[in-house]
Amino acid sequence: MSTPTFLLVPGAFCNAACWGPALRELALRGHRALAVDLPGHGFDAAIPWGYLGEQDAVALATESSPMNTIGTGDDVAAVTALLRRAREHGPTVLVGASRAGLTLNAVGNAEPGLVDHLVYASAHCPVPRTPANPPEMEASLLHLAEGIAAANPADVGALRMNWRTADPDHLLGLQTALLADGTRAELLAYLHTQDPDESLNVDMGAATADGRTWGTIPRTYVRLTEDRALPLPMQDRYIADADALTPDNRFDVHDIASSHLRFQIHPGAFADVLDGVAARVR
Repeated sequence: MSTPTFLLVPGAFCNAACWGPALRELALRGHRALAVDLPGHGFDAAIPWGYLGEQDAVALATESSPMNTIGTGDDVAAVTALLRRAREHGPTVLVGASRAGLTLNAVGNAEPGLVDHLVYASAHCPVPRTPANPPEMEASLLHLAEGIAAANPADVGALRMNWRTADPDHLLGLQTALLADGTRAELLAYLHTQDPDESLNVDMGAATADGRTWGTIPRTYVRLTEDRALPLPMQDRYIADADALTPDNRFDVHDIASSHLRFQIHPGAFADVLDGVAARVR
């Protein structure tokens, strides 16, 4: 009997490092899993010179980003290539958090035959009926992170954040929005893994779920009940809209009492959910 391979896709500004604790937990439970570095991230990231050392704010605000040429199609190609290799060993489960949900949607639209199950952890999952600016997002506290923006996106061709900030007000905003249920030490350790640049090139046409392709894949949604970045009403909106699109293939929904980041730092409850997915995907 074949056991599944979990492919874990990171969210915005993240790389494979954010899934380190989850990979460790899954391995210790006997699962095969790997974390994905999307194009322009991880060891493929181009770190702006102004981000290094004592930092140069002017250089950071003006240095062009290679992310300006990377978009949704590149992410799909990279994940699809990994899925093809992983499927040589059995079923595949594609897992994503936050913005990674857009990648899961796009891959599911393009190559539904390569994915046996999709797992969204408080992740974006737009379908045709989901509005571009849902009112449920008004409660998001992500605006508290705006203070660490290091450049005008139009000037550098990407979103650029200074995760190395030592400003106490900025750190408080990040803690409140992303990890209110964690410690400052945990927040700083997590921020240390982040890449400064993120692509602006999101193809929402490709990332909007298609019931004819994406909609054929069994799926799970993990609601993070304490999430202040992607609020619970928005998570519920995604679930309801997707279930309305494919009423015969609805989300299997699980709850974890976690902020936007804690479930990755302390992944026991999340691994419990993935245990259940693995038991069904053989």
